[in-house]
Amino acid sequence: MSAEQPDWREFLHLDEAALLRQCDFDRFRASGPGGQKRNVTDSAVRLRHRPSGLSAEANESRSQHENRARALRRLRHAIALRLRAPVDVEGYAPAPELAAARTTQRRLALGRRDARYPAALAALFDLLAASGWRPGEAARTLGVTNASLTRFLEADRAAWRALNERRREQGLSALRGR
Repeated sequence: MSAEQPDWREFLHLDEAALLRQCDFDRFRASGPGGQKRNVTDSAVRLRHRPSGLSAEANESRSQHENRARALRRLRHAIALRLRAPVDVEGYAPAPELAAARTTQRRLALGRRDARYPAALAALFDLLAASGWRPGEAARTLGVTNASLTRFLEADRAAWRALNERRREQGLSALRGR
């Protein structure tokens, strides 16, 4: 992470309105199936987050409001996967959202629809970065099983893909999914 690059903690805890104020908002006509109404209304939405340079869009619905909410969820997810915060593995204490995802059976259990999910995912990616993108090492530091951490990441295709991209950048082989 470069010195001027912000980290996820600055953005993922913001409420919807505050995060939207940091974005440029574009409306456009979505193409594809959906009938005549979809092709004549500007219901598709693209958000460009000025501080991070990340963007997200949604065009599934005829409702601009629904598409804006989807794009905002996707932006939070992109922030979680792309922006890192430094982690000291010595004396590691997980972020509250990630600590809440741990069960007493040494597993990670937090649904993707949970409002804490993007921050928990970001904290997990910070730990993975500090562990050299090795899930086994990150699992030991976090106090969960390697299988649980791997299943948690595999359940989110974008997270799994991002993990493997980071591993390849470090000269490591990609992890195979189930």
